[in-house]
Order: sequence, then C-alpha cells, then structure tokens
Amino acid sequence: MKLAFYAPMKAPDHPIPSGDRAMARGILAALEKAGHESVVASDLRLFEPRGDRAAQDALRGKAEAEINRIKADPQANTWRAWVTYHNYYKAPDLIGPVVAAYLKIPYILVEATRAKKRLHGRWSDFAVSAEAATDAARLIFYLTERDAQALRRDAPKGQALIHLRPFLVRDALPPASDLGGPMLSVGMFRPGDKLASYQLIADTLALLPDSPWHLEIAGDGAARREVEEMMAPFGKNVRFLGELDQEGLTRQYERASLLFWPGVNEAFGMTYLEAQAAGVPVVAQDRPGVRDVILPDKHPRPFEGPEALAKRLLHLLLQPETSAEEAADGRARMQRHHLLHAAAKTLAEGLESFA
Repeated sequence: MKLAFYAPMKAPDHPIPSGDRAMARGILAALEKAGHESVVASDLRLFEPRGDRAAQDALRGKAEAEINRIKADPQANTWRAWVTYHNYYKAPDLIGPVVAAYLKIPYILVEATRAKKRLHGRWSDFAVSAEAATDAARLIFYLTERDAQALRRDAPKGQALIHLRPFLVRDALPPASDLGGPMLSVGMFRPGDKLASYQLIADTLALLPDSPWHLEIAGDGAARREVEEMMAPFGKNVRFLGELDQEGLTRQYERASLLFWPGVNEAFGMTYLEAQAAGVPVVAQDRPGVRDVILPDKHPRPFEGPEALAKRLLHLLLQPETSAEEAADGRARMQRHHLLHAAAKTLAEGLESFA
C-alpha cells in the first residue's frame, strides 16, 4: 500500500546524523522491504528542546501551514495510512492526526512516549499535543518495554500495540571481530546524559589494575574538553578517534575487544546493536531501554556503580573464552531479532491487520 511517512523529531534527509535520523531511514527501508511505498509527507521539524512557549507557538503555525498544503495535494488521496516515527513531548506530531482524520485513513505511530509529568510546566502544551496524537493512533509499534508500560496503562479502547524490536538497516551480519584490539566506547560529547556515561567510564577505568589495557573513544561534540579532562589521568591508555562515519565505525567494531558504554538514559542505543552484530561483547548497565537490546542477566544495575562495571570489564578482558561466547550469543541474537528482515516482517504483519 502507499503510505504517508513523517518524523517530527528529525526528517530522514536531515543533514546532521543521529540515532533518530538513522531509525527514520531504517523504518522507511523496512516498509519498502515489506512491500509498501512510502512518501515523506513533510520535512517540518517540530523539535523544541528548551520549553520556549513562543517557539512552540511558531511551530504550531508552521504545522498548520503544512496541514493546509498537504490537504490541497492530490497525491494525499492515494495514501492508505499515515505512519509517524517518534512522537513525544519535545516533538509532538501536530500534523499526522489532523491529516489522517481529514483523509479518513488510519493513523499509525512507531515509537510513542507518554510523559504525564510533562503535562505541567514549560512543555505542557506540547505534551498535551503528544498525548493527543498517541491517543489518536489506531496502532502503535513500540520499541522498548519501558515505553510499552505507559502505553498499555493509558491506551484508549481499540488501540493495538505491537513490539517492533530496534534494528539495523542491513540484511546480513558484518564480519565478526577477532576481539584482539582495544576496548571501544562510542558516544557523542554532549552535556547531560552522554557526559554522565563518560564520567562513569572514567570512574570505572580508575578502578582497573595497572596491567595494560587500552580504550579508544569514537565521538566528538561541544563537551569534548570535559571528556578529555575526565580521561587525562589515564594518559596513553585512552585514545580519541574523533567522530567517525559508518565505515570508520565498522572498522573499529571489527577490531574491538569489547564495547564499554554505560548507557545513561539511552532510549536503547544503536551502538549496542552495531557492536553485537560485529560479534563484540558489551559492558553496559542494566537500564530501561538498554536491556531491550543487550544480552540479559549479564550487566550490573546502576546502583552497583563503577565497581560492578570494573568487575565485569575484568571478567571479559581476563577470560577470552567467556568473551568469545558472549560475542557469539549476541551475534546470534542480532541475526534472529534485530536486522532488517525481522523489522519488515513485524511491520508487514501489523499493517496488514490494522491498516
């Protein structure tokens, strides 16, 4: 069927790479593999990160103009359903529910986050709109159990929920790592949650013995100075690779001994998928979202702190047989659940039943 597609957080053709852009492109690829034709209905970005009411009002005006433009487009009459990726309080879908109701077609969401606590405060108006869009959806594909809990709790009568596991946009696994290289961390240098993960990494490295170990860090950003200061005590044991494109990251996964990324407040973390696909074992904390994409029962809880992370690092570094076994298990899990064919199958079955 022919589908309208929209990503209010970041359009698939946005010039700046991110996990959101990668997932938007991935969903389009999965829909195509499932046999559907998707049209990007709008590239208007509705992301408002500061809780600025004036900025939100300006975006509402732009959304209204987009609604009128789409309604006047004869192509819209050929759409069988509207699919929106990532609706939440900082980037609510102000367009899809209105157009879908006008065209009398199903409105479908992929990844929707309910945040009742945001119904008061700086984002209250946008939060109300995000909740309304979620309520309007006939079908929601959720990515993590954390999101599913709130969606089940507040689901209106007749709304269907289907688990779409996070996935890589590829049909086959890449070459497996020989696990002979340094440890690897992958994450942008941004204030907030990313910086908190880097602080945990530094605190953990400080607990490792003096025996040789090496960590390479792929990433860059506004908080580079802060990250460099965190890692300064470790001297040449830590090497900065800068921001890498996908080809460069692939080369690093192919030689890494393990991926070390705590995952503070990650939605789920594309780096975990990429590492496991390459047969690289993961050291992370057992956090909501993250636990949906890593091997179960292997990772310490956040309250156990850097000591538990250091213990797990040493467990893998000093026991190559265990490391190789986890690498193989993660790679097999990726093959079964987290590649393009699995996502296409889930989307196809859901659309067939509810669109």
